[in-house]
Amino acid sequence: MARHTELKYRTIFEAKENELEGLKAISANSRWKPAYHIHPQYGLINDPNGLAYFNGEYHVFFQWFPFDAIHGMKHWGHVKSTDLVNWERLPVAIVPVKDYESHGAYSGASLEVDGKLYMYYTGNIKYSAVERSANQCLAIMDKAGTITKYANNPIIEGVPEGYTGHVRDPKVFERNGRYYMLLGAQRTDLTGAIIVYDSANAIDWSFRGELKIDLEFPDSVYMLECPDFFELDGQDVMIFSPQGLKEEGHDYHNLYNVIYLLGKLDIENLTYQVECYQELEKGFDFYAPQTFVGKNKERLLFSWAGMGEVEYPSDRESWAHCLSVPRELGIVNGKLVQKPAQDLKLLRQTSNSGEMTISETGGEIGNPSDQYELDLNFNSIQSNKFGLELFVSETEGLVLEFDREQQIVSLNRENFEAAFGGEYGYVRSAELALGDNVKVQVFVDHSIAEIFINDGEVVFTARVFPKAESKGIRMFSDGNISCSYSKYELAQGISI
Repeated sequence: MARHTELKYRTIFEAKENELEGLKAISANSRWKPAYHIHPQYGLINDPNGLAYFNGEYHVFFQWFPFDAIHGMKHWGHVKSTDLVNWERLPVAIVPVKDYESHGAYSGASLEVDGKLYMYYTGNIKYSAVERSANQCLAIMDKAGTITKYANNPIIEGVPEGYTGHVRDPKVFERNGRYYMLLGAQRTDLTGAIIVYDSANAIDWSFRGELKIDLEFPDSVYMLECPDFFELDGQDVMIFSPQGLKEEGHDYHNLYNVIYLLGKLDIENLTYQVECYQELEKGFDFYAPQTFVGKNKERLLFSWAGMGEVEYPSDRESWAHCLSVPRELGIVNGKLVQKPAQDLKLLRQTSNSGEMTISETGGEIGNPSDQYELDLNFNSIQSNKFGLELFVSETEGLVLEFDREQQIVSLNRENFEAAFGGEYGYVRSAELALGDNVKVQVFVDHSIAEIFINDGEVVFTARVFPKAESKGIRMFSDGNISCSYSKYELAQGISI
């Protein structure tokens, strides 16, 4: 712990000679490093930040602590791409060296303004273990890629009356000729809220008040984190994380959970009318999602594929976490769905496909690997329980099971030697209307599986840390079903 205390609030500029090279060498040997998911070469990554398609390139920024697999002094890391799959690592974008960001450059979003990318973030301030404050800050990137902190930062100093120092994660958007900023906040009575500022020029901000959402949160919710807002298919969509939610049936089984709202935002009157709300994702490792508009005007999403306050097996290798694959959002039958972004097809290399009938003896797909996409169609289903097992060996496997009697789908990651997160349970589940056909699309990348069911109706993200030999794929059923499949080996998308 003494070592962590020493490291926690250093910036990358304070690295000792050869320190970063040493960290990179340690983590590079990990067999769990992803090949096409954005991840840190060393240190810890968490929230995606400032996502943008700007000047013909995708820019992904992210929370990053360089020196260890802990939540220390947060910088903004940076990668870019022309196609969402081949990522170039760039120098760190924001290093917290100013007094207004003395304990980290926390999360935020970006917006193109007058041909430049305005990157909004929270300057974290800690006075003691319990006392803190927050400043909202701005950095600006020009079309040459040069990033400069705004000379008159912070653009919002401190927090408004009635709120604690937990005010963060600015989301800025334009509507009806004005700019609006949403911030996650905590009231002084320790309950969660979203507060609103507005501006005529995206720099000078005025506090408007609290957004009134016609949804009653339980008293246990102490913070609304990482707000996002966008318009999609005629709906005003909000995404945020109500910290402190309790388990409710199949929902909210992680320490921190994410919900979405469909409805109507009246930003002038600070009201949001909820028509629908649900948990956004059903997996173990999904938090702080952020959306943006892609080059084809589609609404895209990245999330942190991790969870706070959980120890991961890769921590001992001086690196932690990754981001999800990019996902495209849509609204189908009044619900928000997530599909893998189309550009992920560019990663496809060799492939094999086939059809099989699966009975109680099960079936396997050959060519074991741990860096692939698998597309499955189960049909002519005559069984009650059936499913798919990934990362299979004699002793390990990630089990996706469909139960037609209960009309649920579940994911179980208990059967791994390097099990973790058991204090929050090893099984996640969701209600799903199961008929005679089920479509499953899976992305496996060494230590992560992202599973999309029925074109994104249900999505699971799971980090697992298998043994080297755990690479098999097995189908199982308690009755006869037919299955067609296509498996694609996927290329490297980012340097280790």
